[in-house]
Amino acid sequence: MAQDLFQSPDYLQLDDLLTEEHKMIRDAVRNYVKQEISPIIEEYAQKAEFPRQIVKQMGELGVFGPTIPAEYGGGGLDYISYGLMMQELERGDSGVRSTASVQGSLVMFPIYEYGNEEQRKKYLPKLGSGEWLGCFGLTEPNHGSNPAGMLTNFKDAGDHVILNGAKMWISNAPFADIAVVWAKNEEGVVHGLVVERGMEGFSTPTTHGKWSLRASATGELVFDNVKVPKANILPNVKGMRGPLSCLTKARFGIAWGTVGAAMDCYDTALRYAKERVQFDRPIAGFQLQQKKLAEMITEISKAQLLNWRVAVLMNEGKVTPAQVSMAKRNGCEVAHNVCRDARQMLGGMGITGEYSVMRHMMNLESVITYEGTHDIHLLITGMDVTGLNAFS
Repeated sequence: MAQDLFQSPDYLQLDDLLTEEHKMIRDAVRNYVKQEISPIIEEYAQKAEFPRQIVKQMGELGVFGPTIPAEYGGGGLDYISYGLMMQELERGDSGVRSTASVQGSLVMFPIYEYGNEEQRKKYLPKLGSGEWLGCFGLTEPNHGSNPAGMLTNFKDAGDHVILNGAKMWISNAPFADIAVVWAKNEEGVVHGLVVERGMEGFSTPTTHGKWSLRASATGELVFDNVKVPKANILPNVKGMRGPLSCLTKARFGIAWGTVGAAMDCYDTALRYAKERVQFDRPIAGFQLQQKKLAEMITEISKAQLLNWRVAVLMNEGKVTPAQVSMAKRNGCEVAHNVCRDARQMLGGMGITGEYSVMRHMMNLESVITYEGTHDIHLLITGMDVTGLNAFS
């Protein structure tokens, strides 16, 4: 069984920016990852199997919907706490963090923000505790970066609507009890609907053959004349503002999570470089290896500062979606580069399951693409600073 020797890098003493509560929350999730995730995750990734037992564990830990008020099953915490949780979970594995991000930001958040009181009380406590698992249906086979082009639709049928269409690349889908699905009505206006497992015509085929996020459950959502009660339509939002606001929350978690993956790869490479002897001395003493390590910790430290500042802005209600896009894109790029350099430092050992680096590398190939590709986030920043829309 793998032993987790991780020591968190904090080159700029960023702990000084955290409250004691922040540090307690972070350390609780860090300890959970060391005890429950690190010892098993490599085996599950090799088998391409989702460790379903972690859903209940993470619910008990409080990582589902931590910013949702406690009366609805959340934690009532701030966004720095949420970010630290995602950082520690992805330090373990991107798929584990994805499970928590989807549950909190893409399922619980829209139900809380755009649902009515009856919907909040029905769904949120069970999602927060991990009794239920949720998923988020936006991306379609032919509409990824342009979600507004979605074809999934519903038609009025009295006290219910008839839902048809399909979504793909959906985290948690194969085991989800509910799905928050975005679809167009007969006028072409986008609405959110809560679709429950067991509704006739609703299926969730599993996506097989992935080389990335292998310990995460990914699937499709297929709707074949599904009768959805009108009581399951989220009443307080319409148009693309709904799903895009959810993605802003989730992208924030990704920004922190990817830095967690980078921290893990840096720590692994640093430890290995100190222990691996070539030419009669540790490879950490060679200039090119020191260059890699110095650049890793520099970029990680910059990303940590960016994430902290964006979290402060979120707490103050001042953040913009473009600022979150910058943090998401930066975190992905930093983690991508750090993991690649760490893999090279480990040589042949870097491709084995004895170390976490190659698994992180493969996972990040998905993370750098989902919830807005690397290039799309670049154009979001470009549009924000120029005022000119390059998308059309």
